[in-house]
Amino acid sequence: MNRAVLDNRQARRLFLDRHGLSENPAGPASGTALLSLIEHLGFVQLDSIDTLARAHDLILFSRRPRYRPKALKRLYERDRALFEHWTHDAAVIPMAFYRQWQLRRERDAARLREKWSQWRREGFEAQFQPVLDQIRACGPLCSADVGQGEKRGSGGWWDWHPSKTALEYLWRSGALCVVGRDGFRKKYDLTERVIERGLCTPLEPEETTQIIHWCCEEALARLGFATPAEIAAFWDHVTLPEAKAWCASELARGALAPVEITCADGGRREVFARPDIMADPALDVPPTRRLRVLSPFDPALRDRKRAGRLFGFDYRIEIFVPEAKRQYGYYVFPILEGDRLVGRVDMKARRDRDMLWVRALWPEPGVRWGKGRIAAFEAELARLVRLARVTRYGFEDHWLRDA
Repeated sequence: MNRAVLDNRQARRLFLDRHGLSENPAGPASGTALLSLIEHLGFVQLDSIDTLARAHDLILFSRRPRYRPKALKRLYERDRALFEHWTHDAAVIPMAFYRQWQLRRERDAARLREKWSQWRREGFEAQFQPVLDQIRACGPLCSADVGQGEKRGSGGWWDWHPSKTALEYLWRSGALCVVGRDGFRKKYDLTERVIERGLCTPLEPEETTQIIHWCCEEALARLGFATPAEIAAFWDHVTLPEAKAWCASELARGALAPVEITCADGGRREVFARPDIMADPALDVPPTRRLRVLSPFDPALRDRKRAGRLFGFDYRIEIFVPEAKRQYGYYVFPILEGDRLVGRVDMKARRDRDMLWVRALWPEPGVRWGKGRIAAFEAELARLVRLARVTRYGFEDHWLRDA
């Protein structure tokens, strides 16, 4: 039987539709509307870098320009509609998915205890009970509140003091919950004071199987098409063998089909999709032409290799690259227009000057930045200044670079 083949434009349209980037960015951006958007995406990655705005805020703003950070804070800390845990990185996740994360908590409990015993500061396991007792007596605490008197290093992830390591382990394995952030420091509380007990009980084998199915099914729904490795990596709960087994089972019952997508370079890649993929309405609907700046951690771009295959967009973040060796800049934002990534921009909120300052913009190869596209970019900057907590924008001399 001939396999269905998606051309590159169809593949990009479907992928952008699943990531909430096809429709015109508009609509309400707080309360249940914001929660619905996060459920559609699955999760929103958290990041502390505030060059323009924090990654999670820009991810939501790029889809709903009326979004303001206070709306996410209310959903998370006041309404308890979200919880914080780990996917491929720290993220806020709809509370409706909390039980599914029991699989991650149980696996982290075993994996991290062994791993961290080998490279974290010695003695973190001895701090489990003191940390729990202190939080029970005092209420939610940050890492700076525990482990007084312990030797402390730089505070980076590579140099946690034992009580900080204990906090992180107890959170990742389920005894603690993160209930909010003070600035960007996590506040931890006892899970029993925050979460319904039935959501935290150990998994039975049958429920483990159900959660693995949920993880694979919901990952594919949010990707449109994927390889088993991409399915496993979406939530980062299930293993590659589990994702492969799920695909084989779905294929056997006719609920999955092998499909080929055409990559930006003309090559083809085999993926899996639902059998009715060729009838998906998104294949025939051009995405909005409105130009928008994306976070480097946007869910559509998180998998750099996939972004390269689909869009011909070769991107890496250069925050850990010495300045003299950077190709572009410290923190460079991709620019999306329609179903193409048309450039990348190095810009920073200069709050001392009340200005969003554009240092340089590089068009993608073959993309001309004439007056119309520059005007669309300036319109996006005018929208971004409020999120960046400034009132105006400006440009460095010779900011528009050669492709």
